Amino acid sequence: MLAFDSSDTPPTTERAIKKPPHGNESYLALVWRRLRRSWTGMAGLVLVGLLILMAVFADFFAPMDPKATDVGFAPPQVMSFHDKDGNFVFQPRVYALSDSEELDPVTFQPIVGMDYDNPRLLGFFVKGAEYKLFGLIPADRHFFGSTDGQPVHFLGTDKFGRDVLSRAIIGSRISLMIALTVVFIVTLIGTTVGMVSGYFGGTFDIWVQRFVELVLAFPQLPLYLALTSLIPVTAPTNVFLGFVIVVMSALGWAQMSREVRGKTLALARIDYVRAAMAVGATDRRIIMQHIFPNVMSHVIVAVTLAIPSVVLLESFLGFLGFAVKPPLISWGLMLQDTATYSVIGSYPWILSPVGFVLVTVFAFNALGDGLRDAVDPY
Repeated sequence: MLAFDSSDTPPTTERAIKKPPHGNESYLALVWRRLRRSWTGMAGLVLVGLLILMAVFADFFAPMDPKATDVGFAPPQVMSFHDKDGNFVFQPRVYALSDSEELDPVTFQPIVGMDYDNPRLLGFFVKGAEYKLFGLIPADRHFFGSTDGQPVHFLGTDKFGRDVLSRAIIGSRISLMIALTVVFIVTLIGTTVGMVSGYFGGTFDIWVQRFVELVLAFPQLPLYLALTSLIPVTAPTNVFLGFVIVVMSALGWAQMSREVRGKTLALARIDYVRAAMAVGATDRRIIMQHIFPNVMSHVIVAVTLAIPSVVLLESFLGFLGFAVKPPLISWGLMLQDTATYSVIGSYPWILSPVGFVLVTVFAFNALGDGLRDAVDPY
């Protein structure tokens, strides 16, 4: 009879069966693995993360006080790694424009040129304009700017001499806040109405869908202009902003409701939902435990694709003067300075907020496309 040596038995951790790298994956892990294969989806995810980070810490990333004034319509200052003699230097710098002693032979105006004798050195985490982080913590550090606190305009200034880059970074707060708030309200109302209407069906569903069709039939742009014009110009900015959010949400939930209703109609006929009905489960439990988790994948993708639409709508209404009023700052409000062709032709850097809008739209669209492929690869 052979003796059994317990020392030959491998430890419990070594005897454990190793799971395959992709075996028994959760649904979220499977979606994440598919999303990582899409370079556009990952690029959108990174850009969305950077945009949200920029909006949350806007005062820190803005190189200057967005309300500080300087020379009006000053051109962008280009960062340089060369001194006045053309030698390469490691610390970046910018050269401000100054009037020289020479006169233009035609206009007899002083010739404007670079002031190479007084460079403005640049650096990270420099001291600048004071602000309150999250509205509570006093601070004066900025991510990038001049080391001596002198004004630097990487994207030039507007007609009042305010830094365009700082205003665009601060304006991302209002633009993204409006977009995220509107999409949240639209998703909440549209998902709830769509699931309830599709689940119960019958006469209730017919009347709900007629109301949805009535909302969808409204011409949105004239209605936006008509409703926002009802607010007096002297109304507080918070009241005006809240009214705009309510109007956008009231006109935007119907499309989401129609999409969720279609998904719910298909899910209500699946076997496990019928089995839950047979065992006496309540309607609330069936909707929340069986239908809602299965429509969430579609809702998440719809949210990422709806945010760019709201950003574009806010920019358009802000350009017309119907979205945000000063002293608040948004990308649409900044585009009001581009209302005339002469300004665009003479000072093209005023169009810089368009770049922020395009990056935001691309980021959320790319993320939405990547999520759509990851959620439903077929």
